[in-house]
Amino acid sequence: MNGAEALLKTLEAHGVTTIFGHPGGTIMPVYDALYDSPIQHILVRHEQGGGHAAEGWARVTGGLGVCMATSGPGATNLVTALADAMMDSLPILAITGNVARPLIGTDAFQEADITGITMPITKHNFLVRHADDVSKTVAEAIRIALSGRPGPVLVDLPKDVQLELTTAPIVGPIPRPAALIPSDSSIEIALGMLRNAKQPVLMVGGGASDAAPAVLEFAHKTGIPVITTLMGLGNFPASDPQWLGMPGMHGSVAANRAITNSDVLIGLGMRFDDRVTGKTSRFAQNAKIIHIDIDTAEHSKLIPAFCAIHGDATETLTRLTASLEPMDLTDWWVKLTDWQARQPNRPAWGAAAAIQMISSQLSGDTIVVSDVGQHQMLTAQLHPFEQPRKWVNSGGAGTMGFALPAALGASLATKQMVVAIAGDGSSQMTIQELATLRKYDIPVKFAIINNGYLGMVRQWQEMFHAKRYSEVYLEDSNPDFPILASAYRIPGFAASTPDELETCIKEWLAVDGPAVLEVRVPQESNVFPMVPAGKGLDEMLDDDPKLEAKELVTA
Repeated sequence: MNGAEALLKTLEAHGVTTIFGHPGGTIMPVYDALYDSPIQHILVRHEQGGGHAAEGWARVTGGLGVCMATSGPGATNLVTALADAMMDSLPILAITGNVARPLIGTDAFQEADITGITMPITKHNFLVRHADDVSKTVAEAIRIALSGRPGPVLVDLPKDVQLELTTAPIVGPIPRPAALIPSDSSIEIALGMLRNAKQPVLMVGGGASDAAPAVLEFAHKTGIPVITTLMGLGNFPASDPQWLGMPGMHGSVAANRAITNSDVLIGLGMRFDDRVTGKTSRFAQNAKIIHIDIDTAEHSKLIPAFCAIHGDATETLTRLTASLEPMDLTDWWVKLTDWQARQPNRPAWGAAAAIQMISSQLSGDTIVVSDVGQHQMLTAQLHPFEQPRKWVNSGGAGTMGFALPAALGASLATKQMVVAIAGDGSSQMTIQELATLRKYDIPVKFAIINNGYLGMVRQWQEMFHAKRYSEVYLEDSNPDFPILASAYRIPGFAASTPDELETCIKEWLAVDGPAVLEVRVPQESNVFPMVPAGKGLDEMLDDDPKLEAKELVTA
């Protein structure tokens, strides 16, 4: 077989069933081999969309997402998705074509040094120089992507390597290390801290998705309150009375005050990102930190850890749970319950109300995908995530245009309807993937919250730049989104009042296949609570000071 066939046979041996990609000159031998392969190829309309679709697949399954592109601009169009996957620890295999080996380094047509370009934003990357190396390299790339802290890996295949014949054997899955067991000494230190704690908090991140049962058992046995980060939403049920919400810049009052007043804080599968901590010198000043993570590079990177535990989340929590007794946290819960009751006031009609109405019509196991902006924070605040891997968003990179392609990947992976929520700005960055929805009849319900602005940037300009609204106004050039949807032969709906929206949501969700819903909302509503940039969590603003009482509802 040739190198292209060896690639696909290796993917088949690893259980890969779907590749998201777009063909071009230097990847053409692989597309020729695809013609005879059982692997399904999803033709996206932009390589960035293929990368985000692979992310959506990886996030909801916990398995490998695969994307493919040609050389030059095809490969560089994957860069944003790879950076996004690196930030959010998603296992992605990106396959790129390259010019033939004699042309590498000559500035040949559509040549780009993609291994050099992606070195900082992948766990590892490979330039394969011989067809005999294709299978073993791809198998190793998959092992790296899925091992330890997951992440993206890129394999670059020159065109002549794809055509070169090989008799090398096809390499199957390479065994990955067993779950990392924490050291006895670190467990004993953590147990001592917890047994003496009066106001402990457990903060759970996206790295603990597979540890959700262990989190629940630990919390219920000890009585410790639980906070879930933006990436960790769903890793502890939102309906559980011990859940305090999301921390950070747009976190809940209860979560941020609990962090500020805690004496022991456990960080599980999270990296103390700046959006979580606010001003680091003011973060949990009275707390000793226990940081449990599989990646030692994260320990004490931003927040010093009194006890750093290098271990698998499930294994570590299981050991802690077995050695702890129920804790008397009565006084702590008196404070926490008061903070839990403090919800922000919101406009009676606006983006928050619209998202709340959409959320109320979804079942508890619906996968919800968001883009980046005000709608993202409001969805994170308002939708009750009950299970892990039901929430897909771009956390670390904050990539506008993420939602639509990620949703199609999530839907194909799970074979179920997925709801995606975007803004009028972010939606247009990858809106061409409506064609992909139509081509494969993927049941993504795409909601566009249209306030005529780049809303989050506008909010910051209002609050911190004297309302000098520089280059954020979109209303004068936005498309009519339902008409745009119809151009792709997708049903489109529009609402601008609560009554209209109530009717539209039902019709939109009832469509058998993809559908678009535009919700027109007031232009200048803001997202609160909010911790201003450079401030600590204890300096959060609970409410939008400009709202008048007559306009308000309590969320």
